Order: sequence, then C-alpha cells, then structure tokens
Amino acid sequence: MIISFEGVDGAGKNTLVTAVEAELIRRELPVARLAFPRYEHSVHAHLAQQGLYQKMGDLTDSIYGMATLFALDRHEVADELSDLDADGYVILLDRYAASNAAYSAARITQREGTRPGDMASHSIVEWVDNLEFATLGVPVPDLQILVDVSAQLAHSRVASREADDEDRVQDAYEADRDLQERTVQAYRDLAAAHWRSPWTVVDFSGADVTSCAEDIADSIQTLVQEDN
Repeated sequence: MIISFEGVDGAGKNTLVTAVEAELIRRELPVARLAFPRYEHSVHAHLAQQGLYQKMGDLTDSIYGMATLFALDRHEVADELSDLDADGYVILLDRYAASNAAYSAARITQREGTRPGDMASHSIVEWVDNLEFATLGVPVPDLQILVDVSAQLAHSRVASREADDEDRVQDAYEADRDLQERTVQAYRDLAAAHWRSPWTVVDFSGADVTSCAEDIADSIQTLVQEDN
C-alpha cells in the first residue's frame, strides 16, 4: 500500500511521516519509507537540484524539463515500490507525483500571469499525470495526505531552518514567496479533486503531532484490513 505525504517546503511532512512510521511499527505493520526527490541517490534528482541552485544554466526556466527530471527520479524506483507493495508493505512517501503536478501548475500559472483558479484542471496537471503514471510507469498511490499549512507559516519554518543550519540554503522554489502561495493553492485544488486517488487533508499549522499520527495510522490500518 502506497501512502504519499504532500505539501510545500516547510509544511512538516518529514515530522509527520516520522511519527506515522513509528506508530505503524508500534502496531506491528510492515513499513517502508522513502523521500523524494532523492538528491543523493538519483542522477536525475541531482541535476534538478543543481538547477534549483542556478548551476545548470537556464534549465530551471523549463517547467517541463524540471518536471521530467523529478518524474525520472521516481521512475528509477518504480519497480521497487511495486515489489514492496506486492509484498504487503505500507510504503510511506515524503512527496510523490502530486508534488510534480502542484509545483508545475503553480509555476505555469505564475508564468502566464493568471490568478490561480482550479489548478487541478490545468492542462499541465494532465500532462504530469500521463508522464508519471502512463509513460514512466510510476505506481499510483492508494492514499494521498496533504500536510496543509499556510504559505506564510511554511516560509517562516524554512527561514528558521536556514538560520539554524548554514547548509540549508533556500533553493529557487523555496525563496519564491509567490510560487509557494500558488503551490499551496495547487495542492488544495488537487486534494479537493481527489486527483488520482483519495486524499486526506491534515491541518498541520499547530496540530498535535502524536494525535495526527495516530489518526492517520488508524486510516491506514483500516485500508490495510480492507485490502486483505
């Protein structure tokens, strides 16, 4: 069973995934975990990262080019994810294909100079869908969880993280406040449309991490029991 956790930089995805993982292990469910982009393990993700820090010429200017690199990162482990799923693991993913859809929609509406509407219906979201799932064979998640916070709070967390760790310099996407606001809305639109599979929205602005993790673990355990 593939469970993806989605949200902008600074939403708290890693914190929540860690808590959910611990809760599922406590319940003796088999768990695997992976985070995207895999900057340290994928040449495609590494090239995208270099682009985000302006080290690849005009690569970052290409919305479709960057989206393709991030999708190819997932394609590299698509068979592994499918095998783990077939073996009965609950696979927790910190970011997945929906991030590609959300950021691509946010970037293209920003470039078009249009006000964000229902970004889930933008043509680029359909293009990402076809690229990830049809062309590259990335497995579709069973449940997608939006770790939802305001763009302002997310930016504050990213800035605090950067101040505490000199190695955590903001990349081009993180530093763009307008892009982050658009991406927050894009994620919410995808969740409202239940893009590609069911979504659950978790308000993580000031939520109790343990309580949230227990609620999500309950939902996952129910899905596992129904699947069996």
